[in-house]
Amino acid sequence: MGSVESVEVYTNEVRRRYVRSFLDLLILQLVQTEPAWGYKIIQKTQDLYGVELRHSALYPMLGMLEAKGLLQSQKQLQKRRVRKVYHITQNGRRLLQAYHNFLKEMIQKQSAEDKEDKNEKERGY
Repeated sequence: MGSVESVEVYTNEVRRRYVRSFLDLLILQLVQTEPAWGYKIIQKTQDLYGVELRHSALYPMLGMLEAKGLLQSQKQLQKRRVRKVYHITQNGRRLLQAYHNFLKEMIQKQSAEDKEDKNEKERGY
């Protein structure tokens, strides 16, 4: 049972590190699924990753993504409040595609390496 607990602990640590290290990509993924305003992004991050995203981390990142042309914002009336709603741009989609391609490539390389290691062990190398 201890090994299952340790895997869960490591999984939670990986989630926290992912959010911290790849916040820009995480935001793009969330906004690609559905345009959102800042507080909604914070809620989604909490719901999906169990990580509390601070305003002091989110809003500068949103500004940077917008300045790079990866997001664009629009002021919209939502629930009787004017909110700045973020939408992903075509360049934002391209960056996400490049990220997904990179991950696939790394997984394929690792799988090929694991298979090669297994074959060498079976042959006694």
